[in-house]
Amino acid sequence: MFGDILRFLLEIGFTLYGAAFILRAWMQAARVHPFNPLTRGIAQATNWLVIPLRRVVPGFGGVDWASVVGAWLTGLVYTLLLVAASGIGVLAALPVSLGVAALLVLKWTLNLIVWVTLIQAIMSWINPQAPAMGLLYALTAPILDPVRRILPRMGGLDLSPLVVIILAQVALMIVARMSYALLLA
Repeated sequence: MFGDILRFLLEIGFTLYGAAFILRAWMQAARVHPFNPLTRGIAQATNWLVIPLRRVVPGFGGVDWASVVGAWLTGLVYTLLLVAASGIGVLAALPVSLGVAALLVLKWTLNLIVWVTLIQAIMSWINPQAPAMGLLYALTAPILDPVRRILPRMGGLDLSPLVVIILAQVALMIVARMSYALLLA
C-alpha cells in the first residue's frame, strides 16, 4: 500500500512539473505575452533548469528546446525513480528509460492539449469575456485553426475542439501502446 501511495504522489508531482516545462515551451511558441501572470509563474518554477540548459540547448524554429529537454529530464528522473522503487537496477534500465521519458513527454503534451482545449471550449460557452480567454485562445488557436479550415461551422457551433480532443485521445492510445511495447522489449 505504501508503494502505491508513493508511486501516486511521484506521478502527480512529476506530471505537473513536466507539464510546466511543456506549457512554458507552448506559451513561447504561441507568443503569449511574457508578463502574463501564468507565464511568469511557470517561468519562475522552471528557470532553475531552463536557464542553464539554454547555454547548451539553444532554441530554434520558434521552439524553446531547453524547456522541452527540461520536460524530458523530468520524465527521465521520474522513470528512474520508479525503476529504483521497484528494485530493478537503474543502470540496466537506463536505455529503456530514455525512450520511456520521451514517450512520457509526448503523453504529457497530449494531455495538456486535451485539457487546455476542453477548458477553452467550456469557458467560451460560460464566459467568453473572461480574462483567461486571451491566454486560452492564444494557446489553442494554432491547434484549432487548421481544423476550423477543414471543418465548417454548423449553425454557429464550433466542433473543432471536439475533433482535436478526439484526435489527441487517439494519439494517447497510440503512445500507451508504444510505451507498452518499449517496456516489453
